[in-house]
Amino acid sequence: MSSILIRVHNLILKMGNQIHGYTLDQILSTMGFGTFQGLVLFFAGAGWLSEAMEMMLLSFIGPAVKSEWTLSPTEESLLTTAVFGGMLIGAYFWGFISDAYGRRIAMQGADLVTAAAGLLSASSSDYKSLIIYRSLLGFGVGGGHVFTSWFLEFIPASSRGAWMIGISTFWTIGTLMGASLAWIVMPGLGWRWLLALSSIPAFLVLLFSIFAPESPRYLYMKGRTNEALGILEKIALINRTELPTGILLSDQNTDLDEENASSDETTLLSSTGKKKSYSETFFKSVLELFSKNLLGTTLLLWLTHFGYTFAYYGLVLLITEFNSAQRECGSTTIQSKKVQDASLYIDAFINSSAELPGLVVGAVLVDRLGRKLTMEILTGLTFILMLPLISHQNQLVTTALLFGARMFISTAFTILVVYAKEVYPTSVRGTGGGLATSMGRIGGMVCPLVAVALTSGCHQTVAIILFEIVVLVSGISILLFPFETMGRELSDM
Repeated sequence: MSSILIRVHNLILKMGNQIHGYTLDQILSTMGFGTFQGLVLFFAGAGWLSEAMEMMLLSFIGPAVKSEWTLSPTEESLLTTAVFGGMLIGAYFWGFISDAYGRRIAMQGADLVTAAAGLLSASSSDYKSLIIYRSLLGFGVGGGHVFTSWFLEFIPASSRGAWMIGISTFWTIGTLMGASLAWIVMPGLGWRWLLALSSIPAFLVLLFSIFAPESPRYLYMKGRTNEALGILEKIALINRTELPTGILLSDQNTDLDEENASSDETTLLSSTGKKKSYSETFFKSVLELFSKNLLGTTLLLWLTHFGYTFAYYGLVLLITEFNSAQRECGSTTIQSKKVQDASLYIDAFINSSAELPGLVVGAVLVDRLGRKLTMEILTGLTFILMLPLISHQNQLVTTALLFGARMFISTAFTILVVYAKEVYPTSVRGTGGGLATSMGRIGGMVCPLVAVALTSGCHQTVAIILFEIVVLVSGISILLFPFETMGRELSDM
């Protein structure tokens, strides 16, 4: 049956346009965003929710473990840095796995590691074992970007930006759940129970992953055309629509040369005409990312991911560190420990909720103004809101400014993720996105040294100036992005 389909496909290519061909983007646009995409959104969003909960805990675990084990400020910072160190490696590893073995396998593998490491962290006997388990957790969490790549490849191009921002709502819900869980669990049960309970969402995602289909775009790129068509048929069935009449095409079909087109086998495989080993795939992916066409894009994405990650997680940590530093540095009156603890969770909850209105703003603008202009506006607003924090403000003003800054930088970060996924072709989407995310994690590793060490040392002005410089450089990088991706079809090659 497969050989017959291949011969028919080749015959149509030779006959020209007597029968229409359709790309995957055209098929998805015809079927629209329906029930199937809603289910895909829920699953991918659940993956992001579990990652967000784990990342939110960074604001609470460090101070609690520091108090119990009498850690130094540097040792406390390393608890956060260890997570980002694991993410640095994991982001690229799982991205490559998604390109070589499939999005579904990468998501399952990353989620399994996240769930197991989260549970193991709760049983840590000493500081060293906790560092190891948190590094392993970071390695698993580093695969979170694969969920967005997978989701992206099911969404029509016309509304891709808004729905990709929509999935970030789950991240915000995850941060709110993390703050709420910490508020409930930490005072009575402590940090071990918090780590154990926070691993439950990851286990649930792993359970539901058995129902997740592979990306049809990935399958078709790998030459598994029948499987891709089967999934497209299921999408049409669940959405109560019909596939268009014609032949499924992709970039690699239309770009094949005459020699490849004459072979029955090569037209539905990769443009190399033969299967490659995964080691060859690895080097080919890296070389493609540094090719003449993608080099500038790759370097700019690395720089911007570094800046946005540094700024975002720095703001998350500053929420707790500023109030603590103000008390220790003598800028506020001494309060009871109970009031301080309540203030810690309230501030974290309020600032986590800042991401919700930001996502609404982003969803409205991203498919109207485009990715680049929207990111530029949001980055500029972040810079402006952080300026007053160069000098000490009262707690209300500080919380309000951090609220606004986090609202804008989190939305800009979300749009950057969308842009990175759209700008890379399917063949290196996972690897390219993974490497960019890894570069961002370096920013996450460095930011605790600024947000925690400098602020704890009563150097708030220096800390904020460094943050402003990073945000400014990120804004300049966005201006240099090569082209706009709004409304563009995804490229396979």
